[in-house]
This record gives sequence, structure tokens and C-alpha cells, in this order.
Amino acid sequence: MFCTNCGKDVDDNAKFCDHCGHPLQGTAAPAAPPVTTAAPPMLEYRIKGDIMQTVEIDIPQGHRVFSETGGMIWMDDVIEMETSIQKGAQGKGVLGNILDAASRAIQGESLFLNYFIAKNAPGTCSFASSFPGKILPFQLKPGESIIAQRGSFLVGQEQVDLKIEWRGVGVAIFGGEGLVLQRLTGPGLIFLEIDGELTERELAPGQKLILDTGHIACFESSVQYNIQLQKGFKNLFLGGEGLFLANLTGPGKVWLQHMTMQKLAGRIMPFIPKKD
Repeated sequence: MFCTNCGKDVDDNAKFCDHCGHPLQGTAAPAAPPVTTAAPPMLEYRIKGDIMQTVEIDIPQGHRVFSETGGMIWMDDVIEMETSIQKGAQGKGVLGNILDAASRAIQGESLFLNYFIAKNAPGTCSFASSFPGKILPFQLKPGESIIAQRGSFLVGQEQVDLKIEWRGVGVAIFGGEGLVLQRLTGPGLIFLEIDGELTERELAPGQKLILDTGHIACFESSVQYNIQLQKGFKNLFLGGEGLFLANLTGPGKVWLQHMTMQKLAGRIMPFIPKKD
């Protein structure tokens, strides 16, 4: 049982508390209830379009979602927008959120995030991808994470933790994605914007997949990510696939994008008129 004066755990047959000497009178103080965090509500949403997709999210009263700056295209007039650093994700406190924001800024991400709040009434907010491709939803459980390429996060519930994922010096220098991977941790609903079409693969434990680094859209946190040098002299210098390839090892799911902005830009550049 527990002492009614100091709350310490004492023997059930004790008449006085061993810690403070208070008479127990045979009455035990109830144990403090565990601290729990309310689960975020399940959100209704609709993904529209084929090439340039949008997602419309119904936000319940008193709740909010957040996005990188510039993602919103329209919202009901009951929705209020607030620009801020990340707020209270995973109970890290103000300092932890400031450090995460600074880390994103160092890696070229936005220092600030936009919050969309249904303060006095439920409302709908719409977000658009910035590039032809797909919007990919994930309903993350508490502690569940998705690792995604830089800039792919579109919008998510406020309980989701967004931060830079560090993958080592070698990966940072040669991996293409490198230090600009993002880790998104639940609980909550998130949406990623992916370049071009998608292929989904599920890797068995120990199964490896070799691919061009730029085509990694996202993968589950159980998947191991590394890089390897292209094999063979001719492959290395004449193959056109770059010096390094990505190595993904299961178990877990991976999502591969068929197109990258860099390759598309390279195809378009020769046709852009140049000034004399």
C-alpha cells in the first residue's frame, strides 16, 4: 500500500510509514494513474486528380494539421492559419522543437511550419503537390516511422513528429538523398508527395534491393539504408548510373518513384532558350 502522507510504497501490514513516520491507519493511498496521451482523431480525406493531385482534409473542431510552407491551396473560412516552429510533437518541449527546426533549416528545409486550426467549428482544407506525381497517405501508429526523401512531406496531423534523419557521413556525401532524408513518427495521419508514378515493394528479412538513390521515395523504418560503389570499370564510368547506388535491406516496405525532378530538369534544360 501507499502512505497517505508522503505517497511512498510501504508494507501492507505496517502501522507507520517507514519514510515519514505518519500513522497509516490501515488506509492505502491509491497509486497515481499512468499519464496517457490522447490519440489523434481519425480524419476523413479525399485525394483528387491524376497528374497534379490534391488532398482535401476534414478537420474536426478543436484540432489542427500542419504542412511545410506553401502547400495549402484553399480552406474554409472557419479554418485559421498560424505560422510557427513545430509545436509540442511527442512531448519534446520547446527546446527540442527549436533544435529540430534548426536542423531542418541547416539542411535546406523550412524553419517554420503552417498550422491549420478548426478552432470554433469543423472545416475542410485542401493541399496540392508541387510536382506531377502521387499523394501517398500513411496512418502511423504510436512510435511508427516512415523515412522519406527531402521535401516529400505535404501535410499531417499535429501529433506527428517531423525531423531530419541522419544516415552517416558516407551516405551523406555519396548517397544522393544523404542528410536530407526525413523521419515522420506517429501517431497520426500524414501525406507525402511523390515524383511521378510509384512502385511498392515489400522486402523479406535480409532481402536486398539495389537502385538509383534518387528513386527512393520512402521506406519503413525497419528497412536498412546504405550505399555501395558501382561495380566494374565500364559500369562505373560508362554506364550513366552514377558512382554510387543505394542498398535497401528488409524487412519492410519501400516505395520507389519512377521520375525525379533532377532528371526531368536535365531533359528540359536543352530546350530552354538562352540569352545571347
